Amino acid sequence: MVCSVAISFDRCKITSVTCGCGNKDIFYCAHVVALSLYRVRRPEQVKLHLPISETLFQMNRDQLQKFVQYLITVHHTEVLPTAQKLADEILSQNSEINQVHGAPDPTAGASVDDENCWHLDEEQVQEQVKLFLSQGGYHGSGKQLNLLFSKVREMLKMRDSNGARMLTLITEQFMADPRLALWRQQGTTMTDKYRQLWDELGALWMCIVLNPHCKPEQKAAWLRQLKKWNSVDVCPLEDGNHGNELPNLTNALPQGAHGNQDLGTRPHRTVFTRAIEACDLHWQDSHLQHIINDDLYTNYCYHDNTENSLFDSRGWPLWHEHVPTACARVDALRSHGYPREALRLAIAIVNTLRRQQQKQLELFRNHKKDLLHKGVTSITNLEGWVGHPLDPIGTLFSTLMETGRGDEDGSQGGFLDFSASTMSSSKHSELHLFPSTRRFLEEGESYLALAVETALMGLGQQRIMPDGLYAQEKVCRNEEHLIAKLQEVDLDDTLVKIFRKQAVFLLEGGPYSGLGELIYRESVPMHTFAKYLFTCLLPHDAELAYKIALRAMRLPVLESTAPSGDMSRPHHIVSVVPNRYPRWFTLSHIESQQCELASTMLTAAKGDARRLETVLESIQKNIHSSSHIFKLAQDAFKIATLMDSLPDITLLKVSLELGLQVMRMTLSTLNWRRREMVRWLVTCATEVGVYALDSIMQSWFTLFTPTEATSIVATTVMSNSTIVRLHLDCHQQENLASSARTLALQCAMKDPQNCALSALTLCEKDHIAFETAYQIVLDAATTGMSYTQLFTIARYMEHRGYPNRAYKLATLAMAHLNLSYNQDTHPAINDVLWACALSHSLGKNELAAIIPLVVKSVKCATVLSDILRRCTLTTPGLVALHSRRNSGKLMSLDKAPLRQLLDATIGAYINTTHSRLTHISPRHYSEFIEFLSKARETFLMAHDGHIQFTQFIDNLKQIYKGKKKLMMLVRERFG
Repeated sequence: MVCSVAISFDRCKITSVTCGCGNKDIFYCAHVVALSLYRVRRPEQVKLHLPISETLFQMNRDQLQKFVQYLITVHHTEVLPTAQKLADEILSQNSEINQVHGAPDPTAGASVDDENCWHLDEEQVQEQVKLFLSQGGYHGSGKQLNLLFSKVREMLKMRDSNGARMLTLITEQFMADPRLALWRQQGTTMTDKYRQLWDELGALWMCIVLNPHCKPEQKAAWLRQLKKWNSVDVCPLEDGNHGNELPNLTNALPQGAHGNQDLGTRPHRTVFTRAIEACDLHWQDSHLQHIINDDLYTNYCYHDNTENSLFDSRGWPLWHEHVPTACARVDALRSHGYPREALRLAIAIVNTLRRQQQKQLELFRNHKKDLLHKGVTSITNLEGWVGHPLDPIGTLFSTLMETGRGDEDGSQGGFLDFSASTMSSSKHSELHLFPSTRRFLEEGESYLALAVETALMGLGQQRIMPDGLYAQEKVCRNEEHLIAKLQEVDLDDTLVKIFRKQAVFLLEGGPYSGLGELIYRESVPMHTFAKYLFTCLLPHDAELAYKIALRAMRLPVLESTAPSGDMSRPHHIVSVVPNRYPRWFTLSHIESQQCELASTMLTAAKGDARRLETVLESIQKNIHSSSHIFKLAQDAFKIATLMDSLPDITLLKVSLELGLQVMRMTLSTLNWRRREMVRWLVTCATEVGVYALDSIMQSWFTLFTPTEATSIVATTVMSNSTIVRLHLDCHQQENLASSARTLALQCAMKDPQNCALSALTLCEKDHIAFETAYQIVLDAATTGMSYTQLFTIARYMEHRGYPNRAYKLATLAMAHLNLSYNQDTHPAINDVLWACALSHSLGKNELAAIIPLVVKSVKCATVLSDILRRCTLTTPGLVALHSRRNSGKLMSLDKAPLRQLLDATIGAYINTTHSRLTHISPRHYSEFIEFLSKARETFLMAHDGHIQFTQFIDNLKQIYKGKKKLMMLVRERFG
């Protein structure tokens, strides 16, 4: 395909492009790029012409006529209508065209006053951003938007004035996103990825307004634009809240003098607020100008004695400014293509931070006694550097690391200095890049080492947990991102020295350090950072590594006067002090990080009894969630029983100790993993040894419910697999069995309903214990036990060969039972039939005793007739007492006890019939007739049954004569 391309130039810039390929994109198509490169590489091949107006000026009237006619002939179909229209307008005296002197010339270029900038297809930028936003983060649209932001940064670095234009277009589309209003109405928060795009938008505007060489009028225009966006009510807020998240718990408490501002009165900071504030910043400060422009800026005669000294004791320059703001300047310098200046300012900031850290340490050492005596601390930094919207530590780290990497691999690492013509080669080492900035590094120190130290200082800063879910997640994300960057660095001796130095600072830094002795209740926890420090320091200085990790284990936001017990749901603890208590949305993540830190220490301490004891104490003191302690118990168990070595008994004991703590914590609370926890604890105790099993059975009531103790603990302990696993001798087996029986009896006393059967089973081999368990069942039968439980135990008794005891329990069960006329499928029917069969097998007396109970409890005719039929088939006691002479004699239906049962069955049939007829429908007629047939069978068992049944049917025909069809069926069958 052949494409026609046209490019306009003005003062060394491409100001407009058109191409026949029709490709719609933000960036130039390949054909435009090809033509531009052709023009750059072969200027002599592209012929230069004067503007067409100059050429026409040189023609006479005939030549002009010839020129126009030829032009129309060549393109007659395309230009003839336009030519005709123009001719008509020129010949008309009053036409608009005749009011203007001269005519336009597209080949002549712009006038000197016209604005000239690189061509940017604004419509395309808007269309693309609109499209990506409408895809809502799907189809890689988030990635595409990030690429656009990267393009803006690239343009800024190239000092391309379109960078700000492009960002304005992007921002307008973001502000017009219909989802903003929707989310605001629904009170929902935007997605995390989308939220991060807004953050980047805010950060880019900060960079643009901090351009050190922008004109005041330009900055004023940007400020107007930013304020306009800022005032729109759907403009996203900096911390991600829409002010609709649940209010702080302390809003219900009396506010102290420094009480938290109410959510309504707190100023709304949008994603543009910082950029608006940055419009007031300037670069005119002479000290700042010296720092960024002069490698030799020192003052060796300076006395470093005041808080805000301009130089330190070595004479090196310092820069005292709100740290995030100072770092935003570094980011702006880097972004606008001033890498050398950015590096100089970054070094001055880091040296200021190091000096500040030293001063804080000295200050704390001097006042340590007073502060520790009071035992309180105030937070020293309400605005943490890690997780801050401007990411100050990240900025310093990447500025120093990029320069540092240049040092290692010899490449320039993206630091192009467009202002210096001396840098023609594309490969330079760090020393060639910025040789003189090294003046402000310690002896033998590299940029990489400085970057690492900066990250450690930022991560270890004591800072308050911010409000709102998004801000809190950002703290975690930012911290993890920084640590991931640090993990890419290989530790050499120099870096280990820095780690040691910073670790000591962190431990001794008091209220300035997140690992100081005193910590504010709502400080951001240090678990993730401490875990990283621990693993780095362990091979070089184990003592220091453990000090750091143990200090970091605390989580004071959960320490309160709340009662002990399971603290898995700590959100409800209200601070007693009327201070700001935000909702810790990321608490579950924080607790899992605390658990990870503890697990890392347990793994490292394997084989070291003293350290294991210390770690165990720390876990018991600081971890409040049962599920996390359970996880640690399992971790310790796995590490202790690795296949390739003998079990580590100390670590096993730690595992057991943690397991016992979990049992105590979850004993009185509902926990869906409780059964799993109990089973696991028995496994763990088995690994520890027979004394551990004995111990948990002795103190079962502090660890288990009676049901758990009998059905899981004692049963498992008494199983063959446990005896084999422990290689127990007879004496040990008997001791363990004795403890299990004692436990079983105690549980049966405490909870007979659920434990009696287990207790009987566990006590089978000991006559006295078994008798005791049976007596407990009898005592509880009248009050606390259901017929289901009693029937189950009765059947068990029969199975064990105690039919008389089974009978006794069956009669007690019957007393609790009540079966109405329509319950002919009730699960207890089988038990009733079994109980009657058992009584029948024992003899006439037992059967006579149980029948009144059956009559009283069972009102269901079919069940009663079933029992009656079975009792008349065989002689009572035939199975057990076959030696008697008269054992073959069947019982009479005319005498007690069967007469009573027969009468009750007939009565039940009569009552059931009337009940059924009250609500009967035609589709149940045939079933009802079958029911009457069964009733007749029972009636006929009585000697006057025939007469009784006839009277009964006549009675029905009289009462229910209205049901003609049914009564006709009754007559057909029964006369």
